[in-house]
Amino acid sequence: MRLLGEGIPFVSGIDTPEIGSRARCLKERKLALIAKGRLKELLAERSLRVMFSGAVDKTQTHRPLINIYRTNGEEIGKKLLREGFARTWSPKERNDWCG
Repeated sequence: MRLLGEGIPFVSGIDTPEIGSRARCLKERKLALIAKGRLKELLAERSLRVMFSGAVDKTQTHRPLINIYRTNGEEIGKKLLREGFARTWSPKERNDWCG
């Protein structure tokens, strides 16, 4: 699954740092582990609501594009953006997590 953050498939969404060999630098790897930990905390909450956008991403695995909502209606992708664990994603721009 790929988290959209209330974005529009293939137009906007959220971007998080890459883990492992996909990371461009050590700083990105470290940020990715922190962001992953925060997402894990949020996903451990009870009664989350997953909404499928109706689209899949353009990777080989065709991951479904989703939004996840907390019981209070807050969208998890937006929360990650506000907390600095994610950035706005656009297909025409690549976020630099190393700078």
